[in-house]
This record gives sequence, C-alpha cells and structure tokens, in this order.
Amino acid sequence: MSFPRAFVDPASIAVVGATEDRAKWGYWLATGALAGADRRQVWLVNRRATQVLGQPCHLTVGDLPRTPDLVVVCVPPRHVLPVVRDALAKGCHAFLSITAGLGADEAELAALLRRAGARMIGPNSLGLFNAATQLRLAWGNFTPGSLAIVSQSGQLGSEIAGLGARAGLGVSRFYSVGNQLDVGAADVLESLVADEHTTTVALYLESFADGTRIVAALEALRRAGKHALVLTTGASEGSRRLARSHTGSMTSALDVVDAACRASGALRVASPRELVDTARVLDTIAPPGGRRVAIISDSGGQGGIAVDLATVNGLRAPVFTDGLQAGLRALLPAAAAVSNPVDLAGAGEADLQIYARVAELVAASGEVDSIVLSGYLGCYGEDSPSLVEAESAVIDRIGRLRRTDTARVPLIVHSMSAASPAIARLREHRVPVFDTADAAVGALGHVTRLGGQPRPTPATVRTETAVPTPGYWAARTFLTALGVAMPEARRATDAAGFTEACASLRPPLVLKAGWIEHKSEHQAVRTGLGPDTAAPVFREMYERLGPGEYVVEEQDTRPGVVEMLIGARRDRDFGPTVAVGHGGVHAELWRDVSVELAPVDRRTAAGMLDRLRSRRLLDGWRGQPAVDLDALIDAIVAVSEAIAATTGVTDIEVNPIRVGPEGALAVDALVVSGTTEAVPETTGVNSHRETTEKQEISREHVH
Repeated sequence: MSFPRAFVDPASIAVVGATEDRAKWGYWLATGALAGADRRQVWLVNRRATQVLGQPCHLTVGDLPRTPDLVVVCVPPRHVLPVVRDALAKGCHAFLSITAGLGADEAELAALLRRAGARMIGPNSLGLFNAATQLRLAWGNFTPGSLAIVSQSGQLGSEIAGLGARAGLGVSRFYSVGNQLDVGAADVLESLVADEHTTTVALYLESFADGTRIVAALEALRRAGKHALVLTTGASEGSRRLARSHTGSMTSALDVVDAACRASGALRVASPRELVDTARVLDTIAPPGGRRVAIISDSGGQGGIAVDLATVNGLRAPVFTDGLQAGLRALLPAAAAVSNPVDLAGAGEADLQIYARVAELVAASGEVDSIVLSGYLGCYGEDSPSLVEAESAVIDRIGRLRRTDTARVPLIVHSMSAASPAIARLREHRVPVFDTADAAVGALGHVTRLGGQPRPTPATVRTETAVPTPGYWAARTFLTALGVAMPEARRATDAAGFTEACASLRPPLVLKAGWIEHKSEHQAVRTGLGPDTAAPVFREMYERLGPGEYVVEEQDTRPGVVEMLIGARRDRDFGPTVAVGHGGVHAELWRDVSVELAPVDRRTAAGMLDRLRSRRLLDGWRGQPAVDLDALIDAIVAVSEAIAATTGVTDIEVNPIRVGPEGALAVDALVVSGTTEAVPETTGVNSHRETTEKQEISREHVH
C-alpha cells in the first residue's frame, strides 16, 4: 500500500481536540496546522468550544463542509473510536493519532481502518513535520534542514531534532510512528527515498518487526544517494529489560541489527549525540574514500590523544613518506613532529597561515583520505581581539579547501573554543567543527565506515531442498549434500548393529545418541573408543538413554586444527542469518561470533572471519600451521545459502567444525525445522511522562 500524500502535503486538515491551552497537545497541533493555512484548508474541531485561536470550531468531523485529507486525533482514549468512525463515515482515509493508552480498543481501531482502506500514523505518536510543505503537526518547533527523523519514540526523535538545531542541523521531515498500528517505519523510509530535501535519515527503533522490508528501504535510500543512521536499544541486558517492561516489545539483538546495517549500507550509532555529530559531518562533506587520516595539531598531547582516538574509531594514521615529511619540515620549526601526527611546535603562534599551509600540503599529497585539525585554532581572536582578522583570514583559506581539487580529502576541526566568531566562520564555510577531540574523531570514524559500499547480497544460488527429519543422522545427510565434509559414520540401533558398524570404521571412534540435541550436557557422546572399549561404552549408554538411533563416527585426530562453529537461524525480524565464531564446548564462554544476513558470498564470509578475536588462530599461532581458510569459507557460504533457500529450516548449527591445514571437517551438527518464533506486537515507545500526558488529554477538549 502506497504512502498517502496526506502525510506529506495534505490539501486540508482537521484537528480534533484543538484548544487554546498552551499546555495541551491540541494547542500545538492547532497552531502548527494553522501555520500552513496559506497552503491548505484547516478546520478545528472541539465539541465544547465555538472558537479556538480566533478560528471557528466545528462540533464533529461530520459537521465539516468538506472531507479533510488528514484528520489529527487528539482526544481522550475512550473517544478515539467514535472520532474515527465519524471521520470514516465522512470519507476520510488518513489519520494522525496522538492519543495513547487505547488498550483493547487498538484491535478494533485496526479493523476499522483495514475495512475502510484507511491509513493511520500512531496511535501514541508525537506527530509529524515536513519543512518543504509547511506541515507541522507536533509538539514544539523544528528548524528546517536536510535530516529526516523516523522514530518509534516521539520524545527521543524530538531530542535528536533539538540537538541538531543547536548544532546548526535542521530537519526535512519528522515522523513519530508511535505504536505502528498501521503505518510503520518501513512505510516512512520508503517515502523518503525520492524526497529531494532529505540527504540523511535518522532511524530510531526498539523493535524491528518487518525487518526485511526495513533493510530493503535502507538499501533503496543508499542507492538514492542518501545516508541512514540507525539508533536502537539492546546494548546491555538492562536496556533489554527496560524495553520489555516499558514497551512490551522485544529488542532485536544488536549483532543482527549491525548485520542488517552492513547489508543495507546504513550505520548504527550508540546515542542521539553520536547520531547528530555524524549527521552534521554528512551534511557538509562526502564520506572519505578510505581509513587513512592525518592528525595536525598545535599540541603534542592533543595530537597524541587524537591518534589514539582514531585507532579506536577504526581509522589509521599512516607514517608519511620521506617526501611529504621533507615538505613539512620546510614549513615548520626544527622541533616540529612531521611523521603523523604533525605537531606544529608553536608555528601557529608565529604565523596563523601555517594551519592552512600544512593542511593544503597534506591534502594534496595523496597519502591520506581525511584530515583532523586539532587544538587552539578558533581561540586566537576570542582570547586576543587583535588577532580576529588574521584568524578569519586563515579560516577563509581553510574553507577554500572544500572548493579545490583537494576537496576529496575532507577536513574536520577540533577547536578548544565552542562558540567563538571563528567557529561561526568555520561553519559558514561548512567545515565540520567540534569542541572535543572524541566527538570530532568519532564522527569522522562513523562517516568513514559509511563511505564503504554495502556488502554484496548474492542471490540464493541453491534451490530449496527437503527439510530433514529430526536427529543427527538426518543433519549429517543434509549438510553433506551441501558440500560440508563430515567424518565417515554408520548408524546402529542395537548392540549387534553397533558391532557391525565399528568393524567398517577406523578407530578411534566417537559414539553419539543421535536424537539428543545437546549431547555433551546429557553425556550422550563418547570419544576415543577402540576395539576394547567401544562395546562396553555402547551398553552403558544404551542402558542409560534407552533405544534410539545411535551414530558411530571416525574421530578426527588431525594435528593443528582449530575448532570453529557455523550457525544459521531464521531471525524473527530480519529473516535468514548466518554466524561464524570460535567453536567447541567453550563457544558460549568466549562468545566470539560474527553475524551477517544470509546468504553471504565468499568475500563477506572472509570479512566475517576477519572480525573475530580468534582470527589469528586460523593463520597459525605459536608455531601451529595456518589452516585451510578456503574450506571454512566454503562451509560458511553453503550454510548461509541453505538457511536462505530452505524455508522449512529455522536453525542450523555446525559445532564444532574442525579446520586444519588440509580442510575442514564438521564433527557435530543440528538442523531444526518448524515455524519461526512469533513476532510480538509492536508497541510505541515514548517516555513515561509523554505517554501519560497523552492518556490524560483534557476532557474539556473532547471532539
């Protein structure tokens, strides 16, 4: 269903619950609607007033002279259904519902909308805003700009808008999706793809129902040349408990959210401040083409801290070539450091133009992808008024860097001043400037990560195969058909069959109770069995666990192996995912796992391995040989394709897969079939104060 024009540029609006009380939502909605009255017809509705804000009031939507394009509902919860019924009877098809606390009425409201083919943002929405169409239906005011905000929490979205305004970053559109009873985040994201006024999208969600559609929308935004920044909760167990108790919605695991961001070309940030800082930089510069950064400072201490921060944020400060260092020595005092970071060693105090000269030389060298200029610049004129003109001149020169051939090397300034005239002049030149080094370098790190292309998402190359029956033998059959190597094995259901199976295999052997999923926890696996020990071990296990399908395998005794795991599951929000990590019985202890949306290609699988802390074990550690990475990568790709192609399979676990110099051998596996976990109902996320206020909308302003 398409996104209604009424949520972008309605020809007419009816505000139900309009009031002159500045402490009420109805006031902000009415004044906001009237601010665009030269563009559209605005009607105010209030059963107990004949006039509001100098405008005549109507008793109900049904009394309006014409059918409004958009009906804004701001009445106590018990009156929402009657208002919507009245508006639907009038022929209305688009609603914005501010009211929260509908309880069981939400189900009836959803059914009403569905039967009428109508759409609603909310309930429990903070409202919406569109700068280009003079549409303001929300609490507060917004500064126009290029940042679109889509937020499940209206108050947090409002915080992002406020932080942006104080940093000089305005809003193109604002949508508080609230409870997402009908219109969800995916609908809004899709509507922003073609919005010429939006360059960056901020998305805040606590739950990711319809996650595959959200990923597709984020991909579409990226293809349209827009950047997407994602903020969510779930970084700690405490925040997950808060989300469950406060909103009733489950928080998606952050590793899967990060995988979704990598697949779509979006970027997850950790806080509203990080989001705004990153958006500020994106509003002024293009993402750098690589991770190489030059640190130029007038303080050795500040330069050293900036370099450390660069490393933490995934940037790299390479040592300059001899030629570039020679060029810098020609400009700077003998005591200056010129290898990277660059310490001006007092040169700026002697000649302010040195800041620009050094930046120009480094930018033109081709040796870095970005520059951080850190220190006292911005404070000279503030502390010594006689230097205002000279400082302005060097800032103008730095500003010209953006308009020259070296503009492909973006420059970010960290200044010890927060609000001097020099800082204002830097912003006039659209040079990103921050008053702390961690904010400057952190934002640059985020923007640099956005500069890379989203990871390729290959089409599923495997056709759907038959869903295996439960048990280890069926899992073996399923995986070997994918090309995943496993040890030679036989099945047995009694002592005679076990003896016969052992005779055809090479010891040492492994015995498993094939129907038990977590074998180590139930003592359902025994290793190192030989001719003298195999039969007694089978008898003991059979007597303890009972009849069933037992599997006996040749034990992998190759030297120099590393135990890894490959897992795949059908995530309740984002669909098929694949994971790889350090495996074996201690896998949950180390929790060293890398996740991507499935399927993955070989390059992405290799990148998953590179993110692991245990990656060095695969290259050989303390004299051990390097393992066969190609075999491990092949297995990752095969499992990822299987979970994507076989819709009846919900989980695949290969743990461990033993990887040695001569190949990879999966020695235990689990394949689970069935339906995926039900997705809990998505609920709106606003602060307790915000929601309570909406639930207590004054009875004096009932429609």
